[in-house]
Amino acid sequence: MKIGRKELIKKYIDFFKSKNHKEIKNSSLIPENDPTVLFTTAGMHPIVPFLLGQKHPLGKRLVNVQRCIRTGDIDDVGDTYHHTFFEMLGNWSLGDYFKKEAIEMTFEFQTKILKIPLERYAVTCFSGNKNAPKDEESAKVWHSLGISKDRIAFLEEDNFWQLPGTGPCGPCTEQFYWKPNNKSAPAKFNPEDKNWVEIGNDVLMQYVKDEKGKYNLAKQQNIDFGGGVERTIATLNGLEDNYLTDCFKPIIDEIEHLSGKKYKGNEKEMRIIADHIKASVMILADGITPSNTEQGYVLRRLMRRAIMNLRKLGFVGTDLINPIARKVFEIYSDYEHLQKKKEEIYDEINKEEERFEKTLEQGLREFEKMSKDKKISGKEAFLLFQSYGFPLEMTQEIAKEKKITVDVSDFKKELTKHQELSRTATEGKFKSGLADNSEATTKLHTATHLLNQALREVLHNKEIYQKGSNITAERARFDFNFDRKLTEQEIKEIEKWVNDKIKKKIPVVCDEKTVEEAKKHGAQGVFEHKYGDKVRVYSIGEVSKEICAGPHVNNTSELGHFKILKEESSASGVRRIKAVLE
Repeated sequence: MKIGRKELIKKYIDFFKSKNHKEIKNSSLIPENDPTVLFTTAGMHPIVPFLLGQKHPLGKRLVNVQRCIRTGDIDDVGDTYHHTFFEMLGNWSLGDYFKKEAIEMTFEFQTKILKIPLERYAVTCFSGNKNAPKDEESAKVWHSLGISKDRIAFLEEDNFWQLPGTGPCGPCTEQFYWKPNNKSAPAKFNPEDKNWVEIGNDVLMQYVKDEKGKYNLAKQQNIDFGGGVERTIATLNGLEDNYLTDCFKPIIDEIEHLSGKKYKGNEKEMRIIADHIKASVMILADGITPSNTEQGYVLRRLMRRAIMNLRKLGFVGTDLINPIARKVFEIYSDYEHLQKKKEEIYDEINKEEERFEKTLEQGLREFEKMSKDKKISGKEAFLLFQSYGFPLEMTQEIAKEKKITVDVSDFKKELTKHQELSRTATEGKFKSGLADNSEATTKLHTATHLLNQALREVLHNKEIYQKGSNITAERARFDFNFDRKLTEQEIKEIEKWVNDKIKKKIPVVCDEKTVEEAKKHGAQGVFEHKYGDKVRVYSIGEVSKEICAGPHVNNTSELGHFKILKEESSASGVRRIKAVLE
């Protein structure tokens, strides 16, 4: 079946709406109040509190397409299927239907709506282990729908979903499509055969893992389906390369046009450029600017890697990215927030390119110093890579021209060491499990609502809004729009304002309202686009009223003493406060 991006998304959303699912909005790439990750990495992220038992304003059946970023894939980009930015189709049951209905709906969508023939269809189920039994129930449902037993494979490791910490978990059942058009699918399904491509995964959240590592039957059993838009389109169109789908082809065509070079023979560079420019545009659209920390560092790395690959294709100077970036706006014309920020994004890209041009010049000077004895060590090559953005290939090319040797094996050792440290740091972000809803984070979450209002009151500026937050059990980090450093006196007054409200023992009340009602009653709504027609509004007396997914304390008296540890710049026009409760 020939199908494009917008058509696939529409068919998917429409189908699940016909099954009484409510569409939730495509949320920001920057998770709200989830310190476990830098970016939204899956469709489930924006609905984490509801998977954990909180009631969703739109009910128990939800559907959406969610934009995602996965930083772990950056180094793999360049092949036919890895992407930093991608879109995920998702449908959920929050304690409503379970295995049978979920599988029946997935099957109906894939075979009736997408018209995948049974002869090209296969599935996997969980084979069982010491923690949970074999998932015979799912297999029986698949068999009843006409899938032969030879096309149902039982796997263990790949077919049980859980995060490193505690929380919901359970078996998975994945769906596969036989890709080749020139040969028939074998009667017996072998998941190891690369001709079978995974096109969807139903996670059946049957259990809750406790702190002792025990798997208990969940009181609220959830369904979480995920399917990659890019992969599904490539597969259904019979393409071996995701970059030839309408999600990427216009960008690739523009790179060919501007460079005068063909995609064939330059696939790796063109894929990296297309992927990294798209991801950069999407991250910029969600308010992140290039920096040397967290999301800003990822953005900077993507932009600079795109520039280095553009240079490999013969591009020189600055203003390299924007002529290609305009194709991203065309592909994603349905993203309103993206279109609104077009000029702002172009401007940020130009600024970063100019900064990088200077850094490159410094790097070349550093190269000259290093290479006086006609050799560059692995550590020096890695410094050029880490501090000045020189990929190894570029260092080697310059070295070759000047008849200088580069210790490649030592460079690879340094790179591996760096990647291990990065991986450890990333895994550390997941230590809280699905999301940290501990008592300490709940208190800090409520405290940030008071802080948000305190900033408006003390700084006499009603236009101050939250630009992002990151809360752990130890501290809250709160970003807000403001164009200067706060004075020590202002910081003291903000602390005093918050602590006064804590001492007053104000009740915290939650109401469900439509977005219009919430705004009419004066609720702050920076994130209202996340929740759809009905939202939860948390009111702290008459002091603060915000649209928020929670969780919160019942009374400000539970918070303790609020203290600001640090106030600093986060990005241009954005300040950051780090605070604790003592």
